[in-house]
Amino acid sequence: MKRYEDLKNLVVALESDFEKFYDKKNQAAGTRVRKGMQDLKNLAQDIRVEVQDIKNEG
Repeated sequence: MKRYEDLKNLVVALESDFEKFYDKKNQAAGTRVRKGMQDLKNLAQDIRVEVQDIKNEG
């Protein structure tokens, strides 16, 4: 469940940058959103691999 918490925390951490980018058109926030989304993608891939490994062990 630690990985799930990491995933949730990353999404929550991006909320203010999403608001700044979409509502206030802050370009720097857009850069942070893109970086955060890349981190999210990488974390999701790590979780997928971990789940597959655990599944194959059983």
